[in-house]
Amino acid sequence: MIMLIQLNRPERMNALGAQLRAEMADAFNEFQADKDLEVAVFTGTGRAFCAGEDMKESLKRGTVGSDMTTNNPFMDGTLDKPVIAAVNGFAMGGGFMLVERTDLRVAVKGAVFEMSEAKRWLLGGYSHGHYAGLPHPIATEMALGFRFTADRLHQVGFINRLVEPDELLPTAYEMAEHLLSLPPASRVNTIYMMRQMAPRIAPNLTALGDALNDHGDKNDLMESRAAFAEKRKPNFNGWVDPQDRYAMPKLEPDG
Repeated sequence: MIMLIQLNRPERMNALGAQLRAEMADAFNEFQADKDLEVAVFTGTGRAFCAGEDMKESLKRGTVGSDMTTNNPFMDGTLDKPVIAAVNGFAMGGGFMLVERTDLRVAVKGAVFEMSEAKRWLLGGYSHGHYAGLPHPIATEMALGFRFTADRLHQVGFINRLVEPDELLPTAYEMAEHLLSLPPASRVNTIYMMRQMAPRIAPNLTALGDALNDHGDKNDLMESRAAFAEKRKPNFNGWVDPQDRYAMPKLEPDG
């Protein structure tokens, strides 16, 4: 059987507030636990698939990022069943990362994608183009927070199918039905194998990324969110000590 998991907070472009994260976790836990459910189709409501972090909630809490305490097998990598993204609109920041976690992807022709880390943190999303197997210049463009159309991501192989809006869910369900037509062991084993083959970031690069995420004035993290909420140009500091601009963390040898 196929389960439809649909983000339903259209008035906030399905931004990942605490309640929506909890409801999403409940849905994926149900999907994982129910032995009759074999494939999930994951979509949004309204003009966005998901706008990512709820920055107004972050400002209210006084801390950056989102509450990640809810157990969600889709997010922690323990989900052992395939998920097909049906991207109905904007997929930004954390919403892009939700799409990135899926096994197969269908998007409407008007969808817009952005990996927003460069706009909100002290390091851009360096890993995402690597995960997608993109050429270096395109991965760099993605890391620096440029927007991508669904058509372009389809051209570079990030999206499997590009469709008109009325074809979105039918196409996703058609793909799900194909998976269900396979021998059960073939479906399970192939998804498992493909996930093991997915690109990963080397530990020394991850360590450098962690260091670079601390390399700058962290007051800029909240300033970026405040400027977004107030619809104004941000006033960034850059570095606590201006000389830090020239004292970059070093990449350690691999292994």
